[in-house]
Amino acid sequence: MIVFSYWYLEKRYLKKRFRGNRLKRLLWWAPAVFMILYTIYLSFTKNFIPDNIGIVNVYLFLLGILVVPVTIYALCSAFGKAWCILRNTRKNWGNLVGFFLAVYAVFVLIYGSTIGVRQLDVNRMELSFRDLPKAFDGYRLVVFSDAHVGSFTGWRKKLLERDVDSINAQKADAILFLGDLQNVKPSELYPVQDILMKLKAKDGVFSVLGNHDYNDYTHEDPAIEAANMREMASRQTQYGWTLLRNEHRSIRRGDKSIVIAGEESGCMKKEHTKMNLAKSLNEVREGSFVIMMQHTPQTWRDSILTFSKAQLTLSGHFHGGQVKLFGYRFSRLRTTDGYGLYTEDGRMLYVTSGIGALIPFRYGVSPEIAVITLRREK
Repeated sequence: MIVFSYWYLEKRYLKKRFRGNRLKRLLWWAPAVFMILYTIYLSFTKNFIPDNIGIVNVYLFLLGILVVPVTIYALCSAFGKAWCILRNTRKNWGNLVGFFLAVYAVFVLIYGSTIGVRQLDVNRMELSFRDLPKAFDGYRLVVFSDAHVGSFTGWRKKLLERDVDSINAQKADAILFLGDLQNVKPSELYPVQDILMKLKAKDGVFSVLGNHDYNDYTHEDPAIEAANMREMASRQTQYGWTLLRNEHRSIRRGDKSIVIAGEESGCMKKEHTKMNLAKSLNEVREGSFVIMMQHTPQTWRDSILTFSKAQLTLSGHFHGGQVKLFGYRFSRLRTTDGYGLYTEDGRMLYVTSGIGALIPFRYGVSPEIAVITLRREK
């Protein structure tokens, strides 16, 4: 992207201006050389995600300012030139299209990094089930996912405080967190642990692990990775949360109950994949109403629908794609179940867009908390 874009524009428009003037040519290529060196530097970092996530955020912002708009314009111009040759015309409309798309790309970058990331949707819905015990008609769940608290630094820390206050304001019977509490390491939790400890609900706060909560993005000594995993689990317990690792808990109202189950997440590293649906639902009585917490939504169709009778599955993981351009969410590139409510034979999956992300950026897909009221179908 970097080399092609700058080379094309120099060859197409600036060659005459640079003729005999090395200083101008050097100034033109300076941003490109800087970004190439920055890219090489990142490629040699020890972990896929550096400890200092700020250097990645700066890199992506500079990429969006110095490279992406230039690439868009260069591609549109090149296609426009090819069209002119094929159609034997002189007017290259690709230049005009490329200019407006490049300006739009800069707008998306600035908006998504500043205004978009500050927004929060409280998405309220009522879901009806035939087999919900009558005692739980009106039971309120508050669901959130993908906190990625390591990205709530600086002024963004106040956004996490707002999100927690908004969750508590819903007066939930139960709060369900669907994984990805950290970016890379549990040390990211230290500056915000007082905020996380404020989460309260009548029947408690329940959580599962996401792919970022394992050691998928680091290359540490196995002993260090094991210690990080233990700390991630113990921290959530210290906050007063009930972490479900292929486990379940029963919530009672008189002699009636529902089951909240949590399955471990599918992970990038095969050795960390500890998903066990059977263990999660071990000894759950036939006919019980089950709410399944699973970070990765693909497992709903892959296993949960087939090998369980869980009536409601809750997932996150894809952040709703974080970007929606011209009505298209980028999460659709990877899955059809990337955001929203899905129903099959009376059983439901809700995928939330989450409150955070590794890269704090949102355009067209706001951070959200979901307030789900369970209803008994009449």
